[in-house]
Amino acid sequence: MAIIAHISDIHIGGSEQSVERARRVMERLRPLPGPLDAIIVTGDIADHSEPEEYEIARDLLRADVPVAVCPGNHDYHPEIFQKVLGPLNQALHLDGVTIALADSSIPGRNEGFLADATVAWLDEVLSRRPDVPALVGMHHPPIKLGFPLVDSIMLQETGRLAAVLERHRNVAGVLVGHAHTPATGTFAGRPVVVAPGVVSTGLTAAETASGMPLDYGLPPAYALHYFDEGRLVTHFRPVL
Repeated sequence: MAIIAHISDIHIGGSEQSVERARRVMERLRPLPGPLDAIIVTGDIADHSEPEEYEIARDLLRADVPVAVCPGNHDYHPEIFQKVLGPLNQALHLDGVTIALADSSIPGRNEGFLADATVAWLDEVLSRRPDVPALVGMHHPPIKLGFPLVDSIMLQETGRLAAVLERHRNVAGVLVGHAHTPATGTFAGRPVVVAPGVVSTGLTAAETASGMPLDYGLPPAYALHYFDEGRLVTHFRPVL
C-alpha cells in the first residue's frame, strides 16, 4: 500500500497568509506517526511566478519523503519554475504505484492543455512499468465541477487525456487541483480527485451568487490518498 499526501494551490505571495498556511500544512504532514510515501503538489505554487516565491515554496515543501510538483496557471514563467523547482513534468516510481505529474499549464493563459511533448512524456513514463498501477496528476480538472469560473478554464481538449488513459489501462486515477476545494468525480472510467486549496477555499455555484469567490477564512486542507491493490481511497483533512 502507498500513502500519498496531496496538496494544491499554495499560491505563495497570493495573500498575507499564504506562507503561514502552507507552513501549517507541511508541519502537519511531516510528523505524521504512520508511514507516508510521498507528497505531491498539483500546481499554483507561486501566485505571481516570481523567483523569490518559488524559493520560499522550495524551502516550505522540503520533507523526508519524495516531493513532486507540477505547474498551474499562476506558474506562468516555466523557465523560473524549472530553475528553482525542477522539471515541469515529474514522476515518482514508488513501490506499488507510479505517480506522473504532468504540466497542463499554458503560459499566459488560465485554461489547461496537454501539449504534444507532455503527452509523449506521459506515454513514456507510464510505459516503464506497465504492470504497476499508476496515478496521473496535473493542475487542471478534466471535468466540470459546478464552479462557473473554474469550469470555464478547466482542461481543454480532454480527449487527449482520455486517449492516454485508454493506452495505459494501468492508470487507476487522476489527481488535480485548481478549484481550491475537495471534490471527486469520474473521467474516462477513472476516479478524479480534486485536492483542497491551501491558500483559500472556493465556493460552488450553489454556495454563492457571484461565480467563484475565494474564502480565505476557512482553514487550509490537504488530501491523503491510500492506494492499495489498484484501489484509490481518499480522505480530506482541514488543518485547524
